[in-house]
Amino acid sequence: MRFGKKGKLSPRYMGPYKIIRRIGQVVYELELPQELPTLHPVFHVSMLRKWIGDPSRITPTEDVHVTRDITYEEVPIAILDRQVRKLRNKEVASVKVLWRNQQVEEITWEAEEAMKLKYPHLFQTDEKDENVELRR
Repeated sequence: MRFGKKGKLSPRYMGPYKIIRRIGQVVYELELPQELPTLHPVFHVSMLRKWIGDPSRITPTEDVHVTRDITYEEVPIAILDRQVRKLRNKEVASVKVLWRNQQVEEITWEAEEAMKLKYPHLFQTDEKDENVELRR
């Protein structure tokens, strides 16, 4: 996941960081910590948010493991529900996934096939339960 996006309408912010200087009318240079050496310190104002002293909105940089291409991977905790939506010519199976986002847990609907390929361990207990029910 890239900083700033994870699904629709779900922004992520890191910080707070001190503004060093204003470069243009809408561009600012920030004082970033040493843990983020590959991140360019200049940001458009649309990527920034005024810091309000609410500790629940702060994600410590030591909790985010950033790769070289400035991405991080979120970890799914569990599958909560399953649904099948009927489209015109096909049926699409979706699962409700509980994600761990450092300090906040978030729930999203994801495509079942994609989740099975990437996180098969989440479906192992469900398959065993289905097999038990079929034998009865």
